[in-house]
Amino acid sequence: MNIRKRANTKLRPEVNRIIFVRNLPFKTTSEELFEIFGRYGPIRQIRKGVAGKTKGTAFVVYEDIYDAKNAVDHLSGFNVGGKYLTCLYYKHKTQPKAGI
Repeated sequence: MNIRKRANTKLRPEVNRIIFVRNLPFKTTSEELFEIFGRYGPIRQIRKGVAGKTKGTAFVVYEDIYDAKNAVDHLSGFNVGGKYLTCLYYKHKTQPKAGI
């Protein structure tokens, strides 16, 4: 997407640079994740879950919000090792207000 098109594109409020990925095969390596998600733009960081409830999940942080949107649009339902990925935008938890 060129810069002019990006300037005219309004993104939904939940769209951000951080993607939460579920349903990864446990044997997926970080290098494979960089290969799969790197097709959609420069990646700042990938954090892969390694134990307990986090196994089979990852956080992918893109440099650019439009690259993250493109990755979610194309990789939700993508087959990796016989499993279909679930890609969601990370939701920041809000802190409860003090005194309420």
